Amino acid sequence: MLPAIISVAVVIWLFNGVANITDTLLIWLPKRWTHSNVDGSGEMLFYWKLVALVMALIIVCLVGLLARNYFGKKLIEWVDGALLKVPLLNKIYGAMKQVNEAFSSGSKTSFRTVVLVEFPRAGTYSLGFITSEQPKEIRARTNENLICVFVPATPNPTSGFLLMVPEDQVRKLQMSVADGIKYIVSLGSIAPEHVPDVVRQLAPVAGPAGVLVPSVRQ
Repeated sequence: MLPAIISVAVVIWLFNGVANITDTLLIWLPKRWTHSNVDGSGEMLFYWKLVALVMALIIVCLVGLLARNYFGKKLIEWVDGALLKVPLLNKIYGAMKQVNEAFSSGSKTSFRTVVLVEFPRAGTYSLGFITSEQPKEIRARTNENLICVFVPATPNPTSGFLLMVPEDQVRKLQMSVADGIKYIVSLGSIAPEHVPDVVRQLAPVAGPAGVLVPSVRQ
């Protein structure tokens, strides 16, 4: 019973939170129609909140359809260029754009491998993602083979720490990048399934009478 009550409470909380934003879509209607009191004061009526939410969903779908055609792509490129030319705003927008590209699976800057590194102190391990090899200038300055590892914060993985760790101190894991991000966002409560190396190395070989039997590769 308690999980059901909590679920309903969360849904209501999310609905009210989103409605506070989408309610502005009905600003063109008289408040005496949309609000509880005749003089236009009080809270917006529930069914009008629902109408505003549906309108917001329709607008999002239309924007998505527009972005797929030629004129929509040109419009997005124009808006993107305009935002990057605004002082101060271009720094924030540019940083958020790079973060979004880093988390996009099809991007060249996507995370490559999930690793463990000793951070923030020796003996304490943090989950991280290999992003790239070290820049040539850093290699020349340090004379070490370093790997760029991004250690995200939890539960918000869009912030974190960029570490340059010696290659021999990076422990690569078998979990996928998606599982690694899920593990971080869930505060470690959703752990990916681990398949031991010995199981991965099992391979069928021909046994007596042509029967296939598993054999461990050395």
